[in-house]
Amino acid sequence: MQHRTLGTTGPRVSALGLGAMGMSALYGEADRAESIATIHAALDAGVTLIDTGDFYGMGHNELLIGEALRTAGEPARAKALTSVKFGALRDPDGGWSGYDGRPAAVKNFAAYSLQRLGVDHIDIYRIARVDPDVPIEETVGAIAELVQAGHVRHIGLSEVGADTLRRAAAVAPISDLQIEYSLISRGIEDRILPTARELGIGVTAYGVLSRGLISGHFERDRQLGAGDFRGMSPRFQGENLQRNLDLVDALRKVAEGKGASVAQTAIAWVLAQGEDIVPLVGARRRDRLTEALGALDLTLDAADLAAIEEAVPAGAAAGARYPDSQMAHLDSER
Repeated sequence: MQHRTLGTTGPRVSALGLGAMGMSALYGEADRAESIATIHAALDAGVTLIDTGDFYGMGHNELLIGEALRTAGEPARAKALTSVKFGALRDPDGGWSGYDGRPAAVKNFAAYSLQRLGVDHIDIYRIARVDPDVPIEETVGAIAELVQAGHVRHIGLSEVGADTLRRAAAVAPISDLQIEYSLISRGIEDRILPTARELGIGVTAYGVLSRGLISGHFERDRQLGAGDFRGMSPRFQGENLQRNLDLVDALRKVAEGKGASVAQTAIAWVLAQGEDIVPLVGARRRDRLTEALGALDLTLDAADLAAIEEAVPAGAAAGARYPDSQMAHLDSER
């Protein structure tokens, strides 16, 4: 397994991390036994970074990871690092009620996460979205107190813009910014990524396959089940979907020339954007995990990168990455 360091103050982690959200929520039903087997397979393959959110399935995801860690063999379990997002408020029907970044809430969320995960500390802790009613300095300050108390090792951020990144970094060391970054989501390249690099902050990139859209496995006539987030995502709607899958077809030609899959090529492109970037792959099954890990063996030279850029130019995606109601919560889009 290749490794990368998250920023100048963060931990050294596997070059690919495992995003566990889909094992509990937003992409339809998942198989619990297969999910746990996939986490075990990731650990056995040397993946050390496991990313979750305390609101994924209203705690289900953390309990799932806790069970997987508890039943994993040594030394894989000892090397596992947990990255946890907090702050999203849910209701019993699965609805969303905003975000809470108050210091007291930060510590409350952390207490429950520690219990559900079955660990004595969280390796990286971050608010999922900035609470508009609480200065980021107060939220980060509360996490810094958890670091001082030994409950958290590192402070992360999620989906924040360059200005917020600077304000947060002035309070305490920030290990990494978790943010969407892929061939068809390149908004961070203008200001956010340069600012993170200036401040010595790493990037954990989620959505590297754009929720399966550029995985090479999403079919044009696929019917999404009830509760699948992609049913509301603009990029998966009507003509947008067809135009985006045209981009995938173009990318497929490049991938075939490299003897790789579309997913491997898309992941390898993100890996090639800098040693300070760690892609998170949302594999829910062992076969998808195996495919994703194959990206680590794929070397892209300048000609390959140029061919990929020609197939999927920056800004070519049709549709926003979230519905308008959710885009409004993204500090990174302001």
